[in-house]
Amino acid sequence: MPERVWYRSLYWRIAVGFVALLAAVLIMQTLIFLWLTGRFVTSPSSRTPQQLADHVARDLSDALTDDPALDLTSHVRERFGDLSQPFAVVMRDGRRASNRPGVLPRGFPGGPGGRGRPGPDGPRVDRPDGPGRTGERGDPLAGPPPDPPPDGSRRGGGRGGPGGHVSAPIVVAGTQVGFVAVPSAPPPVSVLLRELGPTLTWSGLALLAAGAVLTAALIFRPAHKRLRSLEQAARALGEGRTDVRASEAGGDEVTALAHAFNRMASDLEVRAAALARSDEARRQLLADVSHELMTPLTAIRGYVQTLAMPGLAADAATRARYLDIVDQETHKLEAIIGDLLDLARLEGGGGSLVMEAVPVAELFRRVVDRHGPSLNRRHVNVDVSIVPEDLQVRGDAHRLEQALQNIAANAIRHTPERGRVELRGERRGDRVRIAVRDTGSGIPEEHLPHVFDRFYKADPSRSRSAGSGLGLSIVRAIVQRHGGTVVALNAPDGGAVFELMLPVSDWPAASSKPVRKE
Repeated sequence: MPERVWYRSLYWRIAVGFVALLAAVLIMQTLIFLWLTGRFVTSPSSRTPQQLADHVARDLSDALTDDPALDLTSHVRERFGDLSQPFAVVMRDGRRASNRPGVLPRGFPGGPGGRGRPGPDGPRVDRPDGPGRTGERGDPLAGPPPDPPPDGSRRGGGRGGPGGHVSAPIVVAGTQVGFVAVPSAPPPVSVLLRELGPTLTWSGLALLAAGAVLTAALIFRPAHKRLRSLEQAARALGEGRTDVRASEAGGDEVTALAHAFNRMASDLEVRAAALARSDEARRQLLADVSHELMTPLTAIRGYVQTLAMPGLAADAATRARYLDIVDQETHKLEAIIGDLLDLARLEGGGGSLVMEAVPVAELFRRVVDRHGPSLNRRHVNVDVSIVPEDLQVRGDAHRLEQALQNIAANAIRHTPERGRVELRGERRGDRVRIAVRDTGSGIPEEHLPHVFDRFYKADPSRSRSAGSGLGLSIVRAIVQRHGGTVVALNAPDGGAVFELMLPVSDWPAASSKPVRKE
């Protein structure tokens, strides 16, 4: 499994991405706020508040001279609506106008809460006490308007008073008809927030949307692609394809999930292959068993039907010979069935083993004694070698003898007359090696891996026609039940060799205590 890297963890990347997104949005919002507020504080034309007031007052004086019925509000918005710096226009006749009324502080002339007082010739507005001065209420034009200077120049308002603004008079035909007031200080925060709130809100939403898209592309998209791959692999596995695998790139939690899925898919593939092999072996076993059982059954039925023929004229000797064949085939059938049942018990773990110290010399003696008549008849010599002489194996004496007898019978059957069979026993560490060798023709190399299979049909020179065909399979099952191994190979100078590796026993043979192993 690829090693998981902590900084590639999906949870870690989500947490860091969330914090980074919030930080980026806050920083961008702050920069936008500072930029917007700077536009209100600093005029694009680089005019000071007094210069702006004089400029607007001159423009309005000229416009009112040309058109006394001028729409003041429309004119101000048309001419000065693009200026970020706010100002207010207050006329003697009560008219008021501003380029940005929402930014003017509360109580500012012409702004929210601003007020004027009627004058002696009609509605009065506050006026300055003098050029550039404010009245006791902080509004210019608090008293009667001053006479314009003889040269007709406009007087600029001054800084001072609680209003915190500068002003410039609007003069028409030598008479002051109003004034222009410009805040001398930046607008209050509340005013800026009220004015800039919609802009900041929409910009924040846009930043959040862009950040969410960027975060999804950088954090979730790679994981999403691998999750899609895992989903497709899971669907394919559900459809029966055990060879599919998910991508294990990334080093995060998705990688761990993909690795677990791939391991599960590999296990399922191995099990499916094992089931397929098992099913094939079962089919082959049924075919082999049917064939092996059919041979003696066919012979028995044929001879019985012959003996039962009404017109058969057979003497007593012929009948006896037929009955002897039937008896032999019956014994063969019983042997096959018995070996099958025995093999099923051994491979299925059924039955019990009496574990004790078994002398190897005793096993070899029983083999020689049982096959003595056959060995003498065919003049086959048996060479026995045990090192050390008191060598013992740990196991069930009956089952170990059964295995050794099957191997010895197979070796004797394929040893030519005046040949030799060797029985060797030696200790190798915590194991005992028991070897049975014959001087026959050996086993063809292509058949060596299969000699322990049930009913395996080897080369005719190694035919098992004299047995049930299950002897070597029973040997392997017995040895494996004892925790050992058995192999078949060919000797360099000819003949076949069967080697058994069994656990050694250091128990005293006389005082050994059998242990029942289920």
